[in-house]
Amino acid sequence: MRTTSTPTHCPYCALQCGMALSPLPTGGVEVVERADFPVNRGALCGKGRTAPAVLSSRVRLTSPLVRSGGALVPAGWDEALDLIAGRLAGIRDAHGPDALGVFGGGGLTNEKAYALGKFARVVLGTSQIDYNGRFCMSSAAAGGIKAFGLDRGLPFPLEDIPRTGCVILVGSNLAETMPPSLRFFSELRENGGTLIVVDPRRTRTAEQADLHLAPRPGTDLALALGLLHLVVAEGRVDEEFVRERTTGWEEARAAAMAHWPEQVERITGVSVPQLRQAVRMFCEPEAAMVLTARGPEQQSKGTDTVGAWIDLCLATGRAGRPLSGYGCLTGQGNGQGGREHGQKADQLPGYRKLDDPAARRHVAEVWGVDPDSLPGPGRSAYELLDALGGDVRSLLLMGSNPVVSAPRAAHVEERLRSLDFLAVCDVVLSETAALADVVLPVTQWAEETGTTTSLEGRVLLRRRALTPPDGIRSDLEVLHELAARLGVEKGFPTDPEEVFEELRRASAGGVADYSGITYARLAAENGVFWPCPAPSDGGDGPGRHAGRVPSHPGTPRLFLDRFATPDGRARFAAVTHRPAAEEPDADYPVLLTTGRVVAQYQSGAQTRRVDELNAAAPGPFVELHPRLAARLGAAEGDPLAVVSRRGRAVAPARITTGIRPDTVFMPFHWPGEGRANTLTNPALDPTSRMPEFKVCAVRVERVERVERTEGAGAAGS
Repeated sequence: MRTTSTPTHCPYCALQCGMALSPLPTGGVEVVERADFPVNRGALCGKGRTAPAVLSSRVRLTSPLVRSGGALVPAGWDEALDLIAGRLAGIRDAHGPDALGVFGGGGLTNEKAYALGKFARVVLGTSQIDYNGRFCMSSAAAGGIKAFGLDRGLPFPLEDIPRTGCVILVGSNLAETMPPSLRFFSELRENGGTLIVVDPRRTRTAEQADLHLAPRPGTDLALALGLLHLVVAEGRVDEEFVRERTTGWEEARAAAMAHWPEQVERITGVSVPQLRQAVRMFCEPEAAMVLTARGPEQQSKGTDTVGAWIDLCLATGRAGRPLSGYGCLTGQGNGQGGREHGQKADQLPGYRKLDDPAARRHVAEVWGVDPDSLPGPGRSAYELLDALGGDVRSLLLMGSNPVVSAPRAAHVEERLRSLDFLAVCDVVLSETAALADVVLPVTQWAEETGTTTSLEGRVLLRRRALTPPDGIRSDLEVLHELAARLGVEKGFPTDPEEVFEELRRASAGGVADYSGITYARLAAENGVFWPCPAPSDGGDGPGRHAGRVPSHPGTPRLFLDRFATPDGRARFAAVTHRPAAEEPDADYPVLLTTGRVVAQYQSGAQTRRVDELNAAAPGPFVELHPRLAARLGAAEGDPLAVVSRRGRAVAPARITTGIRPDTVFMPFHWPGEGRANTLTNPALDPTSRMPEFKVCAVRVERVERVERTEGAGAAGS
């Protein structure tokens, strides 16, 4: 007879879909529907349905591994932990604390992210910590902070989308990246609203749109400015809103007016009639939204691009009002919470700035250390990876696989190999873990309790549903043991609720204030939206376990009364279009853009170990237009080499009219000869430090099958 199932959340994307896990008579768990969670109402994509497959000992790590004689061999926990602590201490003593690097992940729970940031700064004393969420939505975060004074993926819940009048969805293929979310957009159209999709490919999402705009990759900024130009020219500016709730309009308007429609058509390839149609569809309803994803954000001008789309919302009064606003569709499962609580190079818990003396004092008091002992801001993610083997001589890595996911990946792999010491905590032997000196097998989502923060800013409770196998420890246990070996006996508890209680105190009064949130509330309320400060009477304030429901309800909708800037006004961004860091030329005449497919996730380290998902998406491909295929003499399935200034990748052709003739697309989930990130450009946005994953110059060549057979694996793997 089946015992009661455990309610929890999917381990993959930032929707954090509700699911339940039920024990199987033969051991392990199966996913069962959990209809009470409002984001997915029981629906799951294939990744969520098959998530328990990665819990199997057939695919996961079950013992620490230590490098001996060039190979990774099983070892005991004490041996592995002693080795890590000894090597880190030795390198720190010889070269200083900043010789120690720490790299985290957007899939770590809030508790792990918090503990990892604290470990880096308190135990190691290093400034050299960042995480792979820098590759996710850092440009949207920077743009949101500049405009609104606060960064939260969505300033409203997803349930508001069907009730607005129009949504412009920029650079998102959510039908494949977040399939359960598509119903909100279907309901939008059923309710009489309209959907505009901006994407150089006619994706499954674009096929659902009332209007599909297909700009040339790297020109989203020009497109947004062209739309704003037409808003001004057609007299559609909400002058009262601009006057009463914003600042900086005159400069932003002047910048937009320099981008007249015909010029924008030449830059983007989007026709003037389509530009005018988009403005009508966006401006005529009473309410509308702009939602961006990685397309416009993963560019060397991503922050400015986000700023221009926010300008469009502000100029038309589509922000700070019900059913309107700008939002970002966060990618990774805890991409939001992961940066709020300390694993980002420049931030302390509560989204506090590391260079703010008041923030340092507050967090140092919670941690019981001298504020002056905390290091300053460190390098951003790519800059940290690029520095490996130089002044950063060791790396402790948790929950990331940069050998596959980082830009200019062959170079990053070379940097990892050049380290004096690499330690990796993971659930599987990823391509990065395979390079390590020590690999520690850690618990997974179903084997541990912890919180995540979804793209809505909703803090959620994942619950432990089964006991991990013998020989597996949690990341919190790893940090506790390493801290003790490095001389810090207290401050790193292994109980996630105890860590969360400290996180509440550390975040109190910060931008991302979790102090009024408790595990009991999360369980009872299906999540709580931050900011949620503790009540002024201290009833369930930080440090107390829930005995009653705190008075603050959380904040599902931001900015309705004022923006989070000092004067309460939103700031326009006066920005101007500029080319991508690398434009096509005679040697590299085609543009490459990258993205995901529905059956795989991120670097594929976990999903590539699930048979059902591999059957649906077995490997990389090069998507190209028939006209380009004809010029190459390529047929469907023929091997093609895509070559950039950074390397070469080989994958079979997939020919479709759903992509621009000047563009090719590759998914980035695979290592080896088909590794798309061998090609991508690490040119960084000057504000967010986001690499330009979404556009670089390449050439495409046919590969004779004999060459592919003889040269397999030669593509920078």
